[in-house]
Amino acid sequence: MIVTIEDVRAAAARIGSAVERTPFLHSQTLSQLTGADVWLKFENLQFTASFKERGALNCLLTLDAAARARGVVGVSAGNHAQGIAYHARRLGIPATIIMPNGTPRVKVSRTEGFGATVVLHGNSFAEASQAVPDFVARGMTFVHPFDNPAVMAGQGTVALEMMEQGPDLDTMIVAVGGGGLIGGVGAVLAAQDRPIELIGVQSELYPSMAAALGKAAPDIPGGTSVAEGIAVARPGALTLEQARAVIDDMIVVSESAIEDAIALLLQIEKTLCEGAGAAGLAALLAQPDRFRGRRVGLILCGGNIDSRVLIAVLQRHIARAGQLVRLRVTALDNAGPLGRIATLIGDNGGNILDVSHDRVFGHATARAASIDFSLELTDAAQVDDILAALTAHGFPAELMDARR
Repeated sequence: MIVTIEDVRAAAARIGSAVERTPFLHSQTLSQLTGADVWLKFENLQFTASFKERGALNCLLTLDAAARARGVVGVSAGNHAQGIAYHARRLGIPATIIMPNGTPRVKVSRTEGFGATVVLHGNSFAEASQAVPDFVARGMTFVHPFDNPAVMAGQGTVALEMMEQGPDLDTMIVAVGGGGLIGGVGAVLAAQDRPIELIGVQSELYPSMAAALGKAAPDIPGGTSVAEGIAVARPGALTLEQARAVIDDMIVVSESAIEDAIALLLQIEKTLCEGAGAAGLAALLAQPDRFRGRRVGLILCGGNIDSRVLIAVLQRHIARAGQLVRLRVTALDNAGPLGRIATLIGDNGGNILDVSHDRVFGHATARAASIDFSLELTDAAQVDDILAALTAHGFPAELMDARR
């Protein structure tokens, strides 16, 4: 085992009160919803809204005075960057963060606001990483986002807190990107008096750790994931070795499952999570029978989500629930039908959000038009009443289903 509980305890002693001891609370509603006894660790309440600052800080605290004076360098466009920047400034350590070109300006500004120098290089994480040797050659220490024992040990302090704050767990479900968090958590669980099942969860787009452990197909589809914090194409060498020693199983979940988990945490717990932070709940919701009756710990590991992404996630969640629908209605292209259609929709409980006419590109004849309606419903069953009413009054209609 690369990292042991002794390493994690040493990290906790170093870190002290410099990071938040976040709440670990029971969720009555999620327990009723899933059939498991659900406990939530709110790491999204850290100052940088992520567990990542635990590992970054522990790594910084292991540096001697000379290394601190020379500074540190990291590669990240997200939570790791902010963790390094915030704590490096607090400790008086010069920090440089390399980010890919095209990183949203808000992330660049936030990292600079924490006191780091931002260098844009390449067009991807891999290309940005190619600039690291130049900075290391100048004497700077590279703080890897996950493949570093000190980082892994720092991340594990979250599990130490959970063991102290809550009841005995049967299972812990942990989001996995590069493997630093689950590696540190696993070191703590392995040292407990009673066995605690450790399950990792990844998106279907980036099941890299699951594939490396033989729990998923070797192909990594890639793509744009709502859980960009765990969108890692390859686990680290050290984290993979640690994972083999501590992980009991891996679950791969769909992007839509992660989106729904984000929405549910906001609706039920009134807490904002990014995709990675909601991945554990997504796994629990995807396989409720597996965890029924078990006491399950989930780490809400981050809360940094772009507002535009959040809006899309919530709208898509409502659409999948059948409360936001799109209908295509065919009607004669003359005066009167639009008003009658709108009345029928309203009389059957639909609230019209948007209307779009198509006289050219649809399948209607030259004397007719296709009219698309976006509707808000209070009950998914209302759409059947609306479709029936439209058809009965001579307006053929079809549901353009978004429930996927």
